[in-house]
Amino acid sequence: MKSANKVILIGHVAAKPEQAQSKARETRVTFPLATHRDTTSDGVKKDVTDYHTIVVWGKLGETCQAYLSKGQGVYVEGAILNRAYEKDGERRYVTEIRADMVMLTWQQKAGIGPLSLNPIHVE
Repeated sequence: MKSANKVILIGHVAAKPEQAQSKARETRVTFPLATHRDTTSDGVKKDVTDYHTIVVWGKLGETCQAYLSKGQGVYVEGAILNRAYEKDGERRYVTEIRADMVMLTWQQKAGIGPLSLNPIHVE
């Protein structure tokens, strides 16, 4: 049976992207993406902000590091990844979004309003 793992998120960058090198010396950039909804998980009407950890690798990651800043709107396509690790003898679990495409949707800077989707996708 075939399966699919695809996620699309539209929100705003909640903090400056952070760059690191993997053990294999590949660029890994992460940033939190905030999305908003108007109901809680149990159906109560309330404004809720969800934060998603976005991971971008390689050249696309370097481009995100150079051009994204806190407050910018972005469209992200990618896959949901779950991983586990141990710290201080305790097993921990992390859910991340591995981005395959990132596009600017708006900027929150002096006098600059919504932008059309401007891709910063790098093949």
